[in-house]
Amino acid sequence: MKTADLNLAKWETDRVIQMAWEDRTSFDAIRRQFGLTPGQVIHLMRRELNASSFRLWRARTAGRKTKHVAKRGFEVGRFRCPSQKG
Repeated sequence: MKTADLNLAKWETDRVIQMAWEDRTSFDAIRRQFGLTPGQVIHLMRRELNASSFRLWRARTAGRKTKHVAKRGFEVGRFRCPSQKG
């Protein structure tokens, strides 16, 4: 299935791009939320970003352990400031 066939809303496409740029958001999290495989995320990023931004993103994600849950040696939680309530 190609990303063009997914009929993602504009806000969904924007959110996938945002999640893909985040270092700690794994491809597995994107798959759970939007049903996109890593290959589909790559195609979406190639389609939506300009060429230089896409190359920069691919360089950032290539080999990054935090983008693949199976490669992580740790659990990533939310950062909580000590002064934050709750």
